[in-house]
Amino acid sequence: MFAGALAGLSVLALAGAWLGMGRGWALDQSPPVERAGRRARRSRARRVEREVPQLLDLLAAGSTAGLSAELSLRRAGEALRGPLGDDIRGIARLTDLGARWREELAAYATRTGSVDLRRTVAVLQRTERLGASLADATRELAAEVRQARRTATLERARTAPVKMLFPLVFLILPAFLLLTVVPVLLTTVRSIR
Repeated sequence: MFAGALAGLSVLALAGAWLGMGRGWALDQSPPVERAGRRARRSRARRVEREVPQLLDLLAAGSTAGLSAELSLRRAGEALRGPLGDDIRGIARLTDLGARWREELAAYATRTGSVDLRRTVAVLQRTERLGASLADATRELAAEVRQARRTATLERARTAPVKMLFPLVFLILPAFLLLTVVPVLLTTVRSIR
């Protein structure tokens, strides 16, 4: 009896999973696990992108303290607590095993698709090649990145009234009219009769 109940439950679970996956695939044409993976990757990429200005500040501080670009990057990786810090610590471990840190960092920046991180790598490579001040270059880049983000935030804020127009006109205004004007009209029509 117990085996029959267990078999029945497993058949129901498989049927429910099959039906659930079929509905999910029809909407997006990709399996639910793949969609969740994409969502997690996008979320992680956004968190990495948010940490880039802090990375630049840490690189500038390390360079001001007299550290080389590689050591500044290592110390910045130790100080960062998010996914960017984890990835930089991973690059440092690969460097300890014999990889070239510039190449690993450039490959990582390309993989993430972060424009600001690629610019950071370019600044690191340029300062190493030309012998320029890493502290000044990273401070300037951090200021540019923050200014660009401020500008993007202001642009999004400017588009908010336009985006609010549709719900206001088609949802809130009709509800307001139904609650205020329609009862007055109904009472007026009834009083005329």
